[in-house]
Amino acid sequence: MTRRIPEIIGAGPGRTGTTWLHRVLEGHVDLPYGVKETQFFNTFYDKGIDWYAHHFRYATGARKIVEICPYFFHPLAPDRIKTHIPDCRVITTLRDPVEHAFSAYKLVVHFAWAHGTFDEVLKSRPNLGSGNRYASHLQTWFDLFGRENVLVTMYDELRANPQSYLDRVTDFMGVDRIALSARPEIGDDVHSFARAPRNLKLARNARKMMYWMQSHQAYGAINLLERAGVWSFCYGRGEPFGSLTPEQERQLRERYLPEVEALEELLRIDLSAWKKPQVRRATVA
Repeated sequence: MTRRIPEIIGAGPGRTGTTWLHRVLEGHVDLPYGVKETQFFNTFYDKGIDWYAHHFRYATGARKIVEICPYFFHPLAPDRIKTHIPDCRVITTLRDPVEHAFSAYKLVVHFAWAHGTFDEVLKSRPNLGSGNRYASHLQTWFDLFGRENVLVTMYDELRANPQSYLDRVTDFMGVDRIALSARPEIGDDVHSFARAPRNLKLARNARKMMYWMQSHQAYGAINLLERAGVWSFCYGRGEPFGSLTPEQERQLRERYLPEVEALEELLRIDLSAWKKPQVRRATVA
């Protein structure tokens, strides 16, 4: 039996519309069966390449095989992907680092990886902030796969003009363009987290169970529990997330300025919008 694995990886990073992109591409490319993210190259690599290939068992080779999974910041993922998919084409979407840090904070709290205010979590998990070092990570992907094989897009474009953003992605992938006007159910919403867990122990146990089920590819059961509202019951119902204060944003803009300037130099683009206080923007998904 022919082992089929992706030739294109949408590497994220996370919190940049990856769920939206996966939904849009459904039916146009071959995606992992039953799940959006296999998390093979970061979390489940020890399962082996056949475990990964099993997700694409229904791919015939007639369509592009693609995975949209946020491997971008993982230190080992690029080399692992290079080992198994040496000619891989990579799609990345970069987001205002302040917005990204706050959105990532909501994610780790929602799934009970951390607990506390934004300042407390940022202090206890410094990688939450350092994960916005786009330039150094992007250079790694460039070096491994060739700059011409790494598409760099911007989350701002996705939000402002999703059709233009999608056209760039599909052109890079070598698939027919997809008209969003024909997919009104998609919209341009990005998956967000509104509340912290009401019960930390319940949320942590639910997360452990979900990961166990993922490791056994029990995606049908995971999806069934989602439709039944089990995951939202376990992970939500707590305090609603607030928004960044002007002072918090000012400090983050100052902190990330060297990273933004390094990315400007690498890509030869103007990112002045990422250097200015924009509290309204920093409260999005």
